[in-house]
Amino acid sequence: MRIGVLTGGGDCPGLNAVIRAAVRKGVKEYGYEFVGFRDGWKGPLEGLTMELNLATTRGILPRGGTILGSSRTNPFKIENGVEKIKDNLAKAGIDALIAIGGEDTLGVATKLDALGVKVIGVPKTIDNDLNNTDYTFGFDTSVNIAMEAIDRLHTTAESHHRALVVEVMGRHAGWIALHSGIAGGAACILIPEVKFSVDKVCEWVESRFKSGFAPIIVIAEGAIPQDGDMQTKDQTLDAFGHVKLSGIGEWLSQQIEAKTGKEARTSVLGHIQRGGTPSAFDRVLATRFGLHAITAVHDGDFGKMVALHGTNIARVPLASATEKLKTVPIELYKESEIFFG
Repeated sequence: MRIGVLTGGGDCPGLNAVIRAAVRKGVKEYGYEFVGFRDGWKGPLEGLTMELNLATTRGILPRGGTILGSSRTNPFKIENGVEKIKDNLAKAGIDALIAIGGEDTLGVATKLDALGVKVIGVPKTIDNDLNNTDYTFGFDTSVNIAMEAIDRLHTTAESHHRALVVEVMGRHAGWIALHSGIAGGAACILIPEVKFSVDKVCEWVESRFKSGFAPIIVIAEGAIPQDGDMQTKDQTLDAFGHVKLSGIGEWLSQQIEAKTGKEARTSVLGHIQRGGTPSAFDRVLATRFGLHAITAVHDGDFGKMVALHGTNIARVPLASATEKLKTVPIELYKESEIFFG
């Protein structure tokens, strides 16, 4: 068999571990050949490929990003996109495709599966918001990067008696903000799932100052004030209809200064959260996903996604990954509120 592999959407630590594991097991145990498609769905759309074998995947386990490249290409927004993909897969002799990605990438994979393309999905997103898997690889690394940044910001905030607002990724789900905020000892955590009161935030800021410490506020980029809207960079949309988010952290800093008279600064972690080498947890999870993905191909169990359920890797319907967004449960968020202020 010849297996195609692609990585789509935002890059994320652990992608190379999936590629390496799938190729290693596929070649050594099943004798399969592999073709890497470059830059997400753009690869099969335009016939952009690279060789994947034991040699080309050696040494990539600790590398961040993806050796295949990525993009947010949506073939369903391109004229005859699906037909071009099917033609290029046929020309390359591809018997099955492993698609590694998040909501958008797996959404395309689900549609292609319904149209007869043999696909196995692997869940990837630092936001941890894909349905039907307990965790996605990349999330743990991102949380650790954010936590380290918060740890460092504590000392500079206290030295200057400032409030520091740390803006992390999270468009509609506040998993990174919640986990890094708890781990970093934040004075409050603001997530998209719960609209926040600026006055309440200011109360927590002043309370933290009164205790002799400088407050760190962790806010997800998609968090929304009770009497406001989501902050956007501009009104342009990507290929999947997503607006660019930017500015909620800076907006909140200005509100804190105006209402409390305390100096406030903002640190936007942005793409730093995506970069660099994956954590041990993400390397292991991504490796296990890759091993189970190629086994699913061997079993002919297409239209499935490999998923983490507890400590086991399960196969679930590919469509279930994108049926709904996995957001932070309110009861879980409320657990953290005891530390606010």
